[in-house]
Amino acid sequence: MSQSKFERRNKIKLKIRGKIAGTSTEPRLSVFRSNSHIYAQLINDDNGTTIASYSSKNVTLTEKSTKTQLAEIVGKEIAKKALDLNLEIVKFDRSGYLYHGRVKALADAARTGGLKF
Repeated sequence: MSQSKFERRNKIKLKIRGKIAGTSTEPRLSVFRSNSHIYAQLINDDNGTTIASYSSKNVTLTEKSTKTQLAEIVGKEIAKKALDLNLEIVKFDRSGYLYHGRVKALADAARTGGLKF
């Protein structure tokens, strides 16, 4: 039997989460991607709390942008929030998504924004 896309992503996600855990000094940068939006969170897994978050829902644009451009904006903003909290090093959690397209755009923008992972 073949797995559905959802089952495959969850299997990969659980494997990644077994290896990556965020702390208060090195939080986990988790990415969630829906059909229309992209979300990024800085998570402290020791306490089970979200330190900071940003999504493409927060972006207000006058012109029409692509989803990849929105992902870049989210990456820059989450990097800005992390640096405001004196967090420079994070652990990137792609949540089972391929490191391609919007996920890669968000990661690259976060790196150029000053985050290290």
